Amino acid sequence: MLQHSSSLCRSEQQQNQANNITSATVKSSIFTVSLLFSSLCLAQSISFQQAEQNVLQDSYSTKANQALQRASQLEAEAVKGLGLPRVDLNVRAYAFHNELDIPLGAVKNNLEQSLSNGVNSKIDEWQNSNPNLGGLADPLKEGLNQTIHDGVGLIPDEYQVALNDQVIRPTVSIMMPLYTGGLTSSAKEVANIKAQRSLLNTKQQQDVQRFELIQAYFNVQLQKQLQASSQFNLQSMQKHYSNALKLEQQGFISKGQRMQFEVARNNAERAHQNTQASYKASLFQLNNLLQSSQITELSTPLFVNSTQNLALNSLLKSFPEQSSLIQKMQMDTRLAKANVKVQNAAKKPSVFAFGEYSLDDKQNWIVGVAARYNLFSGIDKNKNVQAAELQRYASELITEHAKQEIENIIYKSYSEVVTAQQSDQLLQQNVKAAQENLRIQELSFREDMGTATQVIDAQNALSVLKTETALNAYKYVMSLAALLQSHGSIEQFQGYINQPNTRYVR
Repeated sequence: MLQHSSSLCRSEQQQNQANNITSATVKSSIFTVSLLFSSLCLAQSISFQQAEQNVLQDSYSTKANQALQRASQLEAEAVKGLGLPRVDLNVRAYAFHNELDIPLGAVKNNLEQSLSNGVNSKIDEWQNSNPNLGGLADPLKEGLNQTIHDGVGLIPDEYQVALNDQVIRPTVSIMMPLYTGGLTSSAKEVANIKAQRSLLNTKQQQDVQRFELIQAYFNVQLQKQLQASSQFNLQSMQKHYSNALKLEQQGFISKGQRMQFEVARNNAERAHQNTQASYKASLFQLNNLLQSSQITELSTPLFVNSTQNLALNSLLKSFPEQSSLIQKMQMDTRLAKANVKVQNAAKKPSVFAFGEYSLDDKQNWIVGVAARYNLFSGIDKNKNVQAAELQRYASELITEHAKQEIENIIYKSYSEVVTAQQSDQLLQQNVKAAQENLRIQELSFREDMGTATQVIDAQNALSVLKTETALNAYKYVMSLAALLQSHGSIEQFQGYINQPNTRYVR
């Protein structure tokens, strides 16, 4: 009688515990529903197509690449006038002070010689016209010459002059290159290649953004499916546990069997909590990528295309013309070739015409042609040319290596796409079989022909299959995205979502 009372008490305690758990679950559900209802006005649903447009138009990376692309175009436009005359307006304002020592010795000698010769000539003329004067001419010459010598001697042998002035001189100068050895044309070519490369860089960045969006968007859908699977498993385990409590109270099963269901229920609840946390984290990451905080629902589900319209050989042959990465690397090779031309041009002479016209009242001008050829600058130009040739050669080799790597990625991704398609078909068959097996095991347990372990295993097997179905669909989506990105046609991904013969994982 005491044992029966004790057993009855334990049964009541277990029933109360189950009721408490159920009540807590109901309260939690009501609280969650109230939160969802309160935030309904802020909730936002978005399709993959809308998310893609959002990323490609408003993301920071998009705006940064647009700015860089525009900058490269402006740089190419800026050098279009290379080779035309350069006209400068120059204004020189300067003051100067200069001290000069002017030697006067030669001037003194010339002055003395000139005066003496003039005086002597006059005396000779005077004597010829007056022959009666006799020998007065010579003493007169000596006296006058001595007087001239003494007078000129008073002049110093040198004179110091100080020059001071302030000048403002406006001029117009013109310089036009006539021959640069190919440097001008090479500079234009480099600028144009960089502008074209910026377009490819923008396309490559958009492809990367598409891939990141696919990964983030469908990861949310994957985590949602995993959460739904774990929630379904938790609800099923809770149902099995509640039934086990009733059967234990009625004496049909033992306490150990009932506790097996309790452990399974607790494990299912723990798994459900983990999937909830993962789902919230993935949703936050997607909102952050889209610069939003209100996205709560995604309208594009995980999918698997039942038929394959991609040909491996065609992908392997056409990717060099499609891949922005390969095209950009080929642009790098063209830049390296242009650099070879630049280095060769540095070895050649340059010829240019020049002119200058003064705008002041003196109106001085000068025109001419000049040539310049560097004989020595401390830089070995031949080695610069050799280095540029090696850089061009290395760029070609790196491009070929990149092609090999992309071929490997295409082959691997294609194989994974096909494998995921095949696995999806088998998983669908296994899910149907697992559902039927669970129904049989539950019926056998009620008829006391099966064990609790068999029911739990059947329930877990069904949950695992649902999880594997979602994981396989996510694997298919990411393999398809990797295949299209490596081929250079990831912008076509949207078309695969709406293809006929597509199974959606909802």
